[in-house]
Amino acid sequence: MGFQEDEKEGVMATDFFWSYTDEPHASRRRQILSKYPQIKELFGPDPFAFAKISVVVLIQLWTATFLHDAGWLKILLVAYFFGSFLNHNLFLAIHELSHNLAFATPAYNRCLGIFANLPVGVPMSVTFQKYHLEHHRFQGVDGVDMDVPTLTEGHLVTNVVSKSIWVIFQLFFYAFRPLFIKPKPPGIWEFINLVVQLSLDAAMIYFWGWKSLAYMILSTFVGGGMHPMAGHFISEHYVFNPDQETYSYYGPLNLMTWSVGYHNEHHDFPRIPGNKLYKVKEIAPEYYDHLKSYKSWSQVIYMYIMDHTVGPFSRMKRKLSTKNMKKAE
Repeated sequence: MGFQEDEKEGVMATDFFWSYTDEPHASRRRQILSKYPQIKELFGPDPFAFAKISVVVLIQLWTATFLHDAGWLKILLVAYFFGSFLNHNLFLAIHELSHNLAFATPAYNRCLGIFANLPVGVPMSVTFQKYHLEHHRFQGVDGVDMDVPTLTEGHLVTNVVSKSIWVIFQLFFYAFRPLFIKPKPPGIWEFINLVVQLSLDAAMIYFWGWKSLAYMILSTFVGGGMHPMAGHFISEHYVFNPDQETYSYYGPLNLMTWSVGYHNEHHDFPRIPGNKLYKVKEIAPEYYDHLKSYKSWSQVIYMYIMDHTVGPFSRMKRKLSTKNMKKAE
């Protein structure tokens, strides 16, 4: 595993951390299942996923209509202190659905993902699944895992000001990075996602006006930027410890984020729904207790911005190996 000299000397690195071993999750999964085969009983969909998503979608759409004639300051405040939590919850519901953890039939999960997408304001659920599953199969692989920042981001985002701006607009980087670096041709499901989303947006504007749609977009934007819940984007894989590339968060916001904080557990067992991930750690604590973890996503954002040795280059990368090429076939 490569560890840059710059980082050792207390200055920001000028390249990624390069690992010359496979990502750690597949091997740990085999070890855990060999010792605790009962974990397989946790695999499968969350039967309450549809109900949980429906409640959040309906509350957020109602809130958008309620604010149709509110002042802009009120809209912004409600978006940050309320709507952002709902839309970020839906973003992570879409993450859950990308692993087919609501229904056994993949098409049903895609349909529910398109429904969960509605208050987000922009179509993303189907495209997200395509890239996110590659993040799991090819974690950190150069040119394949689009969760890793680009060289341009690493060279430009180097101080407190630029890192603050990067955090505020990090959703844009996540959205546009794959479209520029590794575009995928859209399919029928992307078209359905687009048509359904634009229809809802148009209906919102026609019946309630632009402010209602603006509330939804603002909820998405502020909830994915300088926001406590958005700390998971950084905490999951940004390397604060050169011996570890995935980090879990064991704090109260897991209750609102489909337990995405249990991120080592999630990468080890992506077929286990969020509401059962805590059981993995309970069953096999010796595999997780020694790993560095977090209790505050807000603190992670603060550390990322203020620590002059940490930035977009603080990610583990690995070359596309023959083994990974076979996985892609």
